[in-house]
Amino acid sequence: MSNLKFSIIIPVFNRPQEVCELLKSLSNQTYRDFEVIIVEDGSDQSCKSQTDDFADRLNLHYFYKPNSGPGDSRNYGAIKASGNFLIFFDSDCSIPPDYLNLVNDYLFWNWLDVYGGPDRAHEDFSNIQKAINYSMTSLLTTGGIRGRLQAADTFQPRSFNMGVSKTAFTEVSGFSNIHPGEDPDLIYRLVDKGFTKGLISDAYVYHKRRINFKKFGLQVYKFGLARTILMKWHPASRKWIFFIPSMALILCILLIFLGLLIPFFWYVLIFGFLVVFIDSWRSTGNITNAILGVTATIVQITSYGWGFLHGWWQLHVRKKHEQQQFPEMFMGPIPKTP
Repeated sequence: MSNLKFSIIIPVFNRPQEVCELLKSLSNQTYRDFEVIIVEDGSDQSCKSQTDDFADRLNLHYFYKPNSGPGDSRNYGAIKASGNFLIFFDSDCSIPPDYLNLVNDYLFWNWLDVYGGPDRAHEDFSNIQKAINYSMTSLLTTGGIRGRLQAADTFQPRSFNMGVSKTAFTEVSGFSNIHPGEDPDLIYRLVDKGFTKGLISDAYVYHKRRINFKKFGLQVYKFGLARTILMKWHPASRKWIFFIPSMALILCILLIFLGLLIPFFWYVLIFGFLVVFIDSWRSTGNITNAILGVTATIVQITSYGWGFLHGWWQLHVRKKHEQQQFPEMFMGPIPKTP
């Protein structure tokens, strides 16, 4: 296959400064056959002036539309795209200069209809951002489904760093109206159609999550909830690895109660946190970040685990309709009860 023309699509909602950082990193790409499509998703804080600043450095197109969520905004950008391969980034990412060159070379020799890459913490990130990055990417805390080569078979591309051929994307009609969860839903539908997916482990981005632990907890709660919806839509996706956070949450609660009766169980719980601390210290190289990494892991397990249990109970046990039970997880009209 000859060189690809990439259409980079970025949905934006009230993040003009982040867009500036992202566009600066894209202007430094060594591979130049690409366009950038910014889709402003009904923002109050427009990034139009930031995009204008890069008009002479990038093949850049700016569009403003009413708020309809990131999935629909990506679909909008795909319609406007002239490239034959679409790449999706979140606005809070920055991209290493050889990213596109690396992806083009990889796809030349190892074609994938859809690929994903990992995310990393930049040295300039805050301690909390590094801790959250650890808990979201560590093999110990997520099983590698977010970009660890050791678990490439379970890897699922995520829309903060994802590429898909325009042909494949059009074939499955793009992203659905669920959010979060629109990216794994897209992947399942692509695979069901016979398209190939995979991990390009060197195609990483720096993902600058601008959230605190409270917002992080809400985010991963929705991740857990979304997973149960996806399991309902795609029964073949029911993998044991997605049950682990809920099992870990139940185990931790059980150990706490048992520890009130037999102190030994407190040591078991402490040992588990110590393992996470050591792994976080090894990963971040900083004791403060290691402590925050344990905190982020506790928030992640608790919030995701509860979200998963809540969703599983409502959808798979009580057989509730997902859009009626959890309307906050969907963009667009909610169907009426039959």
